[in-house]
Amino acid sequence: MRMPTFAPGFRLTTLDVIVLFVGAIATLVLACMTWWWGFVVGFVLGHFFLFCNVFRIARSLELVWAGVFGVLACGTIAIDVPGWTITSAVSLAATVTLVIVEMQKPSYHGIGWNRINPELPVWWDGQMANPTARHEAT
Repeated sequence: MRMPTFAPGFRLTTLDVIVLFVGAIATLVLACMTWWWGFVVGFVLGHFFLFCNVFRIARSLELVWAGVFGVLACGTIAIDVPGWTITSAVSLAATVTLVIVEMQKPSYHGIGWNRINPELPVWWDGQMANPTARHEAT
């Protein structure tokens, strides 16, 4: 098993660029057909970028956001309640809340980690020294 590499901060892989490129095209094409189709794809794509590349939040928090957005979007699509304005506002509030929660963790390794979490290298070394903790780390 390969040892993880300490590489905190902003991250952008070739696969990320491909996903963003294809997603941006899909957003534009779908928005030309029905505006909210493009909005949904673009909104989710933007959050993928923020959560995976900029703030690098834990998977469990990504799933919380996906659940919040999914429930609100389904309600809006099915019965037009709560509507796209409220869906967007609540989802953005959830985004800010989840990013703040992530930044409070000793494992925060997203953008600005060296100012927000200067003890990250110490935490990382502790995780690498304890194989059990490595699987529990978020």
